[in-house]
Amino acid sequence: MAARFATFEDGPGKTPMRILAIDTALGACSACVLEAGQAEPLAIEQIAMERGHAEALMPLVERVMKAVEGGFASLDRVAVTVGPGSYTGLRVGISAARAIALAAGIPAIGVTTLAATAAPLIGRESGRVIAAALDAKHGQVWFQALSSQGKPLVSLRQVNHRDAARAIGAGPVSLVGSAAMAVANEAWAIGLDALVLDESRAPDVTWVARLGMIADPQDAPPRPLYLKAPETTPQDRARLPRR
Repeated sequence: MAARFATFEDGPGKTPMRILAIDTALGACSACVLEAGQAEPLAIEQIAMERGHAEALMPLVERVMKAVEGGFASLDRVAVTVGPGSYTGLRVGISAARAIALAAGIPAIGVTTLAATAAPLIGRESGRVIAAALDAKHGQVWFQALSSQGKPLVSLRQVNHRDAARAIGAGPVSLVGSAAMAVANEAWAIGLDALVLDESRAPDVTWVARLGMIADPQDAPPRPLYLKAPETTPQDRARLPRR
């Protein structure tokens, strides 16, 4: 997650990489175009929504691309959130990203929602665990924890709020994401030093672009990522009744 941006060779000089990022995985429909070395996107639009991504996405992408000189032909990559998130939302975003990449002849990159949510804190929270917690409904949370420098400490998982807090370890922890407060409440209950820094319902699409820019396309395919809660049903319930 280091902030090093790639460039593409273009004849004798170098052209900065330009990437389109798309997010429809959670509570927003978003797209932006980012150029390597620039702090802000060339164009961006984000609309908060829980449903209706399929109808909203392509008109939104068209508006974003019209604001960029060169349009789709100027892109070098497409990045898209691959989950965890809404089943329908993921399918909408990933299908669009694949289609754009295929038409433009460029790579499509998958970025997890948890990585994009945690990324703004990497390198800023010295000495603290960084934990991204997204609401998976029904008392469950999509969860991942990283060191302050971005090293994975707790792998991607779907667990309840209490188990997420316990997975953090000794802390201290800085929490982000829509379920950050729920996990923080459990962390405080067991005596952890926990801070809630952001409770956004969806990642900042600019960070989807930044992570997509530094990712290796071979290691980050645009495939849906689904997480399931651990199986806790007692095994004997699956046994056939005795005759």
